[in-house]
Amino acid sequence: MSDVSQVSVKKPGVTGGELGVVAMERTKNNCTGMDARLENLLLDPTAVSAMDQAHVEGCDRCSREIDELRATMTLMEAWEAPEPSLYFLTRLEARHREEREAEPAGWLARMRAGLIYGSQSHVRPLAAMALTVLLLVGGGAYLGVTNWVQPSAPPDTTAVVHDLETMDSNAQLLDQLEVLSNNVDDDSDNSN
Repeated sequence: MSDVSQVSVKKPGVTGGELGVVAMERTKNNCTGMDARLENLLLDPTAVSAMDQAHVEGCDRCSREIDELRATMTLMEAWEAPEPSLYFLTRLEARHREEREAEPAGWLARMRAGLIYGSQSHVRPLAAMALTVLLLVGGGAYLGVTNWVQPSAPPDTTAVVHDLETMDSNAQLLDQLEVLSNNVDDDSDNSN
């Protein structure tokens, strides 16, 4: 819901103190675009248009906001930063020097301290190298690369040749079974 109200403001360029009438759109509880211009009105009032100044004077929300901003700025100007302790930096540097010069307990503690407090530029190449070795060892074990003698590939044979070889081996098997059965029959006849 928007209503149009007429506000009398002095237009730039109008001489002789005459007042012009400017129509200004105001939406309830929503001043479009004014939030960005309020800080300009606070810091440099001459840079803001007369229409914006008239809006702030006529709008309760914007006038409240600009009053709160002025109060905050006043408090910030009155605030003084606390003085640091006179010996703070000296104590901090001494503590830092002591920690740097102290010898860690064991080799594991030294490694951990080097990783935590030392330069991190050496960690990436070490991680890349460890990952490469892990992939090579794992891949080699999976593919059977550790056996350097690779079996030769069987010669390619056609399906017909394969079938004939299978039938021949079956015929040989049947011949061998027949010879065995004949031998068993002959042995049983001789034993009688």
